[in-house]
Amino acid sequence: MSKAQNDVVITGVGIVTCQGVGKDAHVALLTADKTPTTIVETEKFKPYPVHPLPEIDWSQQIQKRGDQRQMENWQRIGVFTAGLALDDAGLKDDLEACGSMDMIVAAGGGERDLNVDTLIVDEGLKRNDRELLLNEKLTTELRPTLFLAQLSNLLAGNISIVHKVTGSSRTFMGEEAAGISAVETAFHRIKSGESSHALVGGAFSAERQDMMLLIESVNAHAIGEWHPLWSRKPENGGGMIMGSLGAFLVLESRAHAEARGARIYATIDAIEGDRGSRDGGKFEARLERLLAPAKDAQGDDTIIFCGTTAIADLATREKSVLEAQLPASAIRGYAGVSGHGLESQFPLGIAFAALAVANKAKVPAFDGAHEKPMKTGATKAVVTTVGHARGEGIAVLSAEA
Repeated sequence: MSKAQNDVVITGVGIVTCQGVGKDAHVALLTADKTPTTIVETEKFKPYPVHPLPEIDWSQQIQKRGDQRQMENWQRIGVFTAGLALDDAGLKDDLEACGSMDMIVAAGGGERDLNVDTLIVDEGLKRNDRELLLNEKLTTELRPTLFLAQLSNLLAGNISIVHKVTGSSRTFMGEEAAGISAVETAFHRIKSGESSHALVGGAFSAERQDMMLLIESVNAHAIGEWHPLWSRKPENGGGMIMGSLGAFLVLESRAHAEARGARIYATIDAIEGDRGSRDGGKFEARLERLLAPAKDAQGDDTIIFCGTTAIADLATREKSVLEAQLPASAIRGYAGVSGHGLESQFPLGIAFAALAVANKAKVPAFDGAHEKPMKTGATKAVVTTVGHARGEGIAVLSAEA
């Protein structure tokens, strides 16, 4: 593929999952000759398994203790991972570049005060005027600063404060679709010349009882023991096992990256997100349309990083389309090793893909019973994310020649 000055290239990867902190731990995972070790917590939040956060020294990227204290974990993960991406791109100390850098973040809601939630539920069992009760407790039990600290755009705000990224700022909300829209928006801004460089990504804290309740309320959370991603059945619960993780990318135009002599991991050749009804074959038709740019890329050297939720019916439908449309390429369901990251799921898949093609990785099967081995190292990658309720996204990446 010919190189163009407005190609969108990846020059920085910041990644944190249960498998480790930073790109080196994840390159080791992608280049290993065996299925990665499963890191999952099954007792702490029983009956819900979760892929936990690894041990992190926050001060490596968030030096001020005061900054660390005023953030909840989802924000700490995001600010830390964004710092890793800036470091990796060689831009962390470039005040001019950070000052003009676009930032696009995918974020969920803040963490709830579980004590207040419990108090309201307990009191509600004793009274019938529950609307009045709710107003009473919300005005007397919650700290006003709690609301401010939990605003979704505070992740972007904290990244600006800590890392001095002060160009334009956008925050997307909307679960998996938010992550898709964030990367897609950054891609098109750079492709069109509106932007030359951007920091994009998201973070997710899975070790939250309110989040588990949210996923369980739509019958989507797996329960009991851990099972490999493609082997989860309805009797094991909904299928989703969440993961505490963060993934940020530095995207640049080829012209901007080459002018500063940056190392390029991969080029994003195509990216698109969509949403709509999944009934009557519409899901399959939409996915086939989104995969059209990937069909030219498929081959033994193409790896598919499938961001499936592992909800049984949805996962089966997604895998069937991928196998039909890209039969020569090996599929890897990456939530099986990292957990599902909701808003961060699509950026995480792109981070995995960039590291894989940059290292020509022969990525081991993540679920040996359902994923075929690669015959050769990856030079191209397809990333998919299908939201647990709505939203689909596809990205196609290629290595530098």
